[in-house]
Amino acid sequence: MAIELNEILDKDELVFEEIVFLLNLKEKDDLDKLYKKAYQIKEKYCGRKVYYRGLIEYSNICAKNCYYCGIRKDNENNDRYAMTDAEVIETAVIADKYEYASVVIQAGEREDKAFVDKINYFLKTIKEKTAGKIGITLSVGEQTDEVFKEFFENGAHRYLLRIETTNRDLYRKLHPEDHSFDRRMECLKSLQKNGYQTGTGVMIGFPFQTVEDMARDLMFFREFDIDMVGMGPYIEHEGTPLYQYRDMLAPKKERLEMALKMIAVLRIMMKDINIAAATALQAIDPVGRERGLAAGANVIMPNLTPTKYREGYQLYEDKPCMDEEAGQCRNCLAARIKTVGDEIGYGEWGDSKHYYNRIGK
Repeated sequence: MAIELNEILDKDELVFEEIVFLLNLKEKDDLDKLYKKAYQIKEKYCGRKVYYRGLIEYSNICAKNCYYCGIRKDNENNDRYAMTDAEVIETAVIADKYEYASVVIQAGEREDKAFVDKINYFLKTIKEKTAGKIGITLSVGEQTDEVFKEFFENGAHRYLLRIETTNRDLYRKLHPEDHSFDRRMECLKSLQKNGYQTGTGVMIGFPFQTVEDMARDLMFFREFDIDMVGMGPYIEHEGTPLYQYRDMLAPKKERLEMALKMIAVLRIMMKDINIAAATALQAIDPVGRERGLAAGANVIMPNLTPTKYREGYQLYEDKPCMDEEAGQCRNCLAARIKTVGDEIGYGEWGDSKHYYNRIGK
């Protein structure tokens, strides 16, 4: 097995069966080899810098009803909120002060005009208040092609729209009938067409999902030529319909290990993309995000959302850093990243190298 593993890890391009083989690794020595190889590739193609994306969870008001999500429209046990305009702008200014260089504006999915206008206002105002220094990623769900174009023209240059699974049958198990897999795909194509650094991602270890499904997810990222990926272990939330299937789940530690394997295999497959070490990793293991970096991730999203709102933005249970102020989070993460041997790219946007290779610049 060791010889076969070494041969696979030395290949330039992995096929489906080899991806499945790597995702099925269990022995510590084999996993260590996998993670070491992924980290070496990260170091060669992306360097040892970790880039920050200061997270602003603008609002938990959502028009969608996804069966796995704690802020789904029909979860009546969630107090809804929207940060004030001043709070959003001030938070972005704090990110600039901390030299994060980039923020992510995240919110429940809405397409109404008031929401779209608000996002456009934030984009223009943040650019103005930070003299264009802050890079802006949006994660605000499906929109029309025209809206994506507006957002881009007003200053957003990265967009994360997670597909959650590329298996259509599983997608139907995760969403009501009015949630369209094809619409999600069309939005991802629209983002690429409009010039965004385009990101997506999947949940790892949710009920009904197989290792083969996850291998196909990784192949989709490669085939779609994605620029950045945010994915993490599925963590159940009792306020969701999917919670009834919790007895089907692997233990959380196994879901964490599978998420690390997904990060590592994707780094081997797509050497120059940006991969986030998701906060969900830390929800299972106190050093989960550091393990993500050691497995090939190169982006971390410190939470800048005012602490009074964080309780309301729980997509899953046991979310970490709920009461940690922005300054504490900054110092804590810096110390954590140092333990891996990486350094923080303060003041750098940390754009996806893959994006520039893809567009030929």
